[in-house]
Formats: sequence, structure tokens, C-alpha cells
Amino acid sequence: MIIGICGKSGCGKTTLANNIIELTSREAVHLDIDKVGHQVITIPEVKEELVNTFGESILTEDYVDRKKLNKIVFDSKEEMAKLTEITWKHMQIIIDKFISENKDKIIILDWQLLPITQYFNMCDIKILLDVPYEIRKERTIKRDNITEEAFDLREKASTPINPNDFDYVLKDNGREQVERVVKSL
Repeated sequence: MIIGICGKSGCGKTTLANNIIELTSREAVHLDIDKVGHQVITIPEVKEELVNTFGESILTEDYVDRKKLNKIVFDSKEEMAKLTEITWKHMQIIIDKFISENKDKIIILDWQLLPITQYFNMCDIKILLDVPYEIRKERTIKRDNITEEAFDLREKASTPINPNDFDYVLKDNGREQVERVVKSL
């Protein structure tokens, strides 16, 4: 079984995944696909292609600086498309391997962009966390140590999400709502 968790930055996707794992009686594993994206930019060939595309200004001490890269891609759909073109094929390898290695478990995939990938259709249960903007902003600024402006850039770059595409739309990741989801597994 595959559970897909989606929602905008700071809505609590990882917390929800951890709560589901804690409450389920079956073995469950979680893949935060954002972290897969962070991982692939450390691959030497990906780093080289990113530098060739976006310039050396994205580097800090010879590493791709995500904050610098984000300033470029979150402000332009064209630049975001370039980033996706470079990183997505590497991300798919990691996601496919994770799914293959854990097919006997409950797999939880969490990512804001899940609905625009082939993995969304693979999900047996689709959950949208629809948390208010101000709560998400406060959480994200604290978690990622970013400015309000950086959060607003990220928010502006967000892909629209259709709540009708989901089995559950949760306003928070409180225990009562999570228990209702887990009972349906």
C-alpha cells in the first residue's frame, strides 16, 4: 500500500507521516521527496550541470547552496523547469528504488509536488494537508531559517492543488484525524 501526503510548505506532512507510522499496526516507511531533491544536488554530475545552467553564484564553499538556488528558481517558472529537467531523472531512480525495496510495507510518500508526478496515481490513499497560510509561514520560517520574503517566494512558486483529487483533506495533523485515516488502512 502506498499513501501519498501532499500540502504546501510548512503544513506538517512529515509530522503526519510520523504519526501514521506510530499508529499503524503494520510496518510502514516514509520517504520525504523534498529530501530526495536535496540529496540529488550533491551528485557530482548534477552539481556540474546546475553550475553550467545557473552559474557559480549558486555555490558556497564548492557546494550547491539551496538558498541561493531557490532565489533563482522560485521566482521563475522557466528556471524551475530547468532545475526539474536536471534533477528529476535522478530523483526518480531514488524514489523507484525506495518503492521497490519496501513493497511489502506501507509506503508513505510526502511531497508538495506529488500530484504532478506519476507517483500520485500509484497512491492507494491520497491525503491533503490544507493548513492556513499564517501557520505554515510561521512554521517554515522557523524550520528553514528563512525570511518572510523567502517564504513568500516559495509560496508564489507553489503548484496549485485540487482538494477533489484527494481521499482525505485534513485541516491539521491532529491525532483524531490521523486515527481516522489509519482505521481505513
